Amino acid sequence: MTRRKLIVLSAWVILLAAFLILFFVTRPKTAGTQSQSSSVQSQTSQAAVSSRKKTAPKVLPAKIDWQAASEKKAYPVFSENPGAWVQVSLKEQLVYVKAQDGRTLYTMYCSSGLDNTTPTGTFYIQAERGPSFFNPSLNEGANYWVSFKDHGVYLFHSVPTSADKSYNAAEAEKLGHPASHGCIRLTVSDAKWFYENVPFNTKVVIGD
Repeated sequence: MTRRKLIVLSAWVILLAAFLILFFVTRPKTAGTQSQSSSVQSQTSQAAVSSRKKTAPKVLPAKIDWQAASEKKAYPVFSENPGAWVQVSLKEQLVYVKAQDGRTLYTMYCSSGLDNTTPTGTFYIQAERGPSFFNPSLNEGANYWVSFKDHGVYLFHSVPTSADKSYNAAEAEKLGHPASHGCIRLTVSDAKWFYENVPFNTKVVIGD
């Protein structure tokens, strides 16, 4: 009888030992799997957020300061960026100064033409430019104009001026939305820089 009890007790000890071994051997694997799963989920979530950041459209501020520079940083220097060119996004109502390799050097707010009156395609800055103009038939003018098509017809220029040469605030506040007769309107500061610094024959690409 004692021997039989000993055998039964030994069997229980063996079963208990086997159970403990299985428990402690398999437990780290489960924890590792959970940790790996959490890591993968975290990476996937971060990738999704990153993707949304890359594809999120630019949002214009509620009110654009039509007299100031569009960015806080200094304007680019064309002599330090050979091959720099200009891109106009009609969809975003933004003008990008681009490096030759496509990097954006500077971004400006703009207003293109109402009813798709701004021509699209590839153009080059022409020889015609000037400090100001006034069109009596439109009762509207602008400062710091630079021609990019048809030699004085399609221009980059400041927000509009009135007959007395003062800026038309009602029109200027439309910056960031199509508003012109086909030209590209810029803030006063941006237009002045464009007039003084963007050289003849600089490539201009206009599209969506």
